[in-house]
Amino acid sequence: MIEFILGLAFWVIPILLGYIFGRRAEAAHFKSIREREARWLQLPTTSAKKPMLSGREVASARLVTGSMVVSIDYFKRALGALRAIIGGPVQSYETLLDRARREAVLRLKESCKGAHEVVNLRLETSSISGKAPGTVACVEVVAYGTAIYYA
Repeated sequence: MIEFILGLAFWVIPILLGYIFGRRAEAAHFKSIREREARWLQLPTTSAKKPMLSGREVASARLVTGSMVVSIDYFKRALGALRAIIGGPVQSYETLLDRARREAVLRLKESCKGAHEVVNLRLETSSISGKAPGTVACVEVVAYGTAIYYA
């Protein structure tokens, strides 16, 4: 009986620690994202191809990018595998993609200080090493657009 309990503890304790520390890290990242989004709220960003503030003289425009690579932990991977059996939305992956997209856009905005707006914003998502056995899946999100500087 003791051997069974020790064997069970060998698997349960690391999963529990991964859950606790993973949730804590994710909550801290979401808090950071919300604070930075509030700071960058004054920089309008759109997926439209034309500037929103048309009629003003454009001094310069340049391509700006922001990227984010985020990995999924084993706890969320296990939840995703269970969800694949049952079916339905995989919330553990949704939060991962949400963090990656928002962080990529924030990094894009932080790369163009002094810009008046960003137009033609696009997001590209790709999986990194998700199919190789024994690896942890990662996702990369690249945000790119045109920063407009008015005279």
